[in-house]
Amino acid sequence: MTSSTHPSSQSLPTTTDGLVKELQRVRAENRQLKHALASHALVDQAIGVLTVLGQISPSDGFTVLREVSQHTNVRLTVVAEYLLKHAQGAALPDLLLGELHAALARHAAPPAAT
Repeated sequence: MTSSTHPSSQSLPTTTDGLVKELQRVRAENRQLKHALASHALVDQAIGVLTVLGQISPSDGFTVLREVSQHTNVRLTVVAEYLLKHAQGAALPDLLLGELHAALARHAAPPAAT
C-alpha cells in the first residue's frame, strides 16, 4: 500500500537540497502523527470516563464530548483534558459543567420501568 507522498511512489531525491527537504517533510509528518496519536488517546480516555460516570455507550460518550465542545466553543481535546482532570477530583469550569450535564441528560438512557 503506497500513498502519493510516500517515497516509494516517487523518485527519491538525489541532491543534498532534495534530501534535506525530504527529511524536513518526514519530520513534520512525524510531529503531526505524534500529536494526532496523543490527541486520539486523550479523547478515548475522556470517552471512557463518560461511559463509566454517565452510564452511556462509547458512541454516546463521543457525542456528548463533541456537543460540549461545540456548545462551549472549546476545542475537543481541551474539553477531554478538563474531563480527565475532573475525574481525578479537579473542578470543571462552570460553562463546561453546565453543558456536560445538559449533554448527558440528552443522551441518558430512559429510566427502567419498575
